[in-house]
Amino acid sequence: MSTQDLINKLWNLCNLLRDDGVTYHEYLNELTYLVFLKMVEETGQEELIPKGYRWSDIEKFNAVTRLEEYKKLLIYLGTNGSLITKAIFADASTCIRKPATLINKLVSEIDNLDWYSAKNEGLGDMYEGLLEINAREKKSGAGQYFTPRVLIEAMVELMKPNLDDVIVDPTAGTGSFLITAHHELKKHNDIKTLDEVAYCQRFECITRQ
Repeated sequence: MSTQDLINKLWNLCNLLRDDGVTYHEYLNELTYLVFLKMVEETGQEELIPKGYRWSDIEKFNAVTRLEEYKKLLIYLGTNGSLITKAIFADASTCIRKPATLINKLVSEIDNLDWYSAKNEGLGDMYEGLLEINAREKKSGAGQYFTPRVLIEAMVELMKPNLDDVIVDPTAGTGSFLITAHHELKKHNDIKTLDEVAYCQRFECITRQ
């Protein structure tokens, strides 16, 4: 399964939530929380998540109380775990109303996907791919918030960033402009010759939450 195949299958899981009243925007949030937990397991970085609040723990939730336990998990991870974990789950909540939707459908379907093949291609494009599909959906109305990758690459190429520039993206969402600028710098410069302090001074990322 390619990364694009994975993106399409994940988006198609939205159909499982429509009967539960979940909108396109809400679905993307729901997916982000679950996929992050799954990716932590897939990449062997479970130390980022406190014990008892990991992907495998969700699968073991009691059938009767699973939704309530999941809500508690989201709240707990907003203030516990690694910095990235707390950032992702800050003020997290769920719009899922039916316990069966969470485990019997969404979690089970995510667990059954072929993550190994997609990992070999790189999962960095997965979230951006989901945002792009969301932007194309007329019902979501999110097109104005998404900048296509080809346009980002063209803009960065025209700007020709160099090591003396301070690179700023004050409205960063996925950080695509910053990442593309970083790739452009590496393409035309020997980054390894810079020490850590000098590199950070030259490549300062400023984002607005």
